[in-house]
Amino acid sequence: MTQTALTVHQLDAMKRDGEKIAMLTCYDATFARATDLAGVDIVLVGDSLGMVVQGRASTVGVSLADIAYHVECVAQGLERTFLLADLPFGSYHDAATAMASSVRLMGAGAAMVKLEGAGPMIDVVDYLTDRGVAVCGHLGLTPQSVNQLGGFRVQARDDAAVDRLLRDARALEDAGAQLLVVECVPSAVGREVSSNLGIPVIGIGAGAGCDGQVLVMHDMLGLGDRPPKFVADFMADAGTIRGAFEAYVLAVREGRFPGPEHEY
Repeated sequence: MTQTALTVHQLDAMKRDGEKIAMLTCYDATFARATDLAGVDIVLVGDSLGMVVQGRASTVGVSLADIAYHVECVAQGLERTFLLADLPFGSYHDAATAMASSVRLMGAGAAMVKLEGAGPMIDVVDYLTDRGVAVCGHLGLTPQSVNQLGGFRVQARDDAAVDRLLRDARALEDAGAQLLVVECVPSAVGREVSSNLGIPVIGIGAGAGCDGQVLVMHDMLGLGDRPPKFVADFMADAGTIRGAFEAYVLAVREGRFPGPEHEY
């Protein structure tokens, strides 16, 4: 793979300059090439592959080997786009395991790894970043905790939960995280998190006030049977898959997506 052109420093500059960041999930080389040509800034090899590729009911059963395989595939299709990879459930819940898992995914081609939650994960992030691993946090709805959360529900609905999310976000940044995904929170909360952090905050169901947006590729192509409220079908008017990706990038850049109808 040609070395990724975008870097974490350029993503930081996009936040400082007010340029919205467009991110999508991706799982193979062909779609990776299409996202790269369409100008997508970040692709995530997400554990969402458990649901949209493997047909599981949640992301919990995805293995590190699954993610590593798809990272290798996606890496072959990228030149400009930044490659982010999920650490799957059970692969990072102590520092040594997280390091070994990160080494495997970075060896497969990932520029950064993503993990969910705060609390004990703060120490894991600190451990990884001290050892040269670029880390993205993930707060709000954390799909790997769906059994504990009791389903896919909007988070940070009350003042105490908002305060806790803001504290967790700052703690992740202080521990060295260089990117943060915030999922399924009210739009005002997404805006507040973004304004309180120096690192880029990517929203999914977190409103237009975030520094960027991410969607599951299958959802934005209209392939989901029951898409979440925060999803728009970019394939409907595009005509081609690459056209759908380009329409998504443009809508994110211009602040037209997400619209009020996509927000909580």
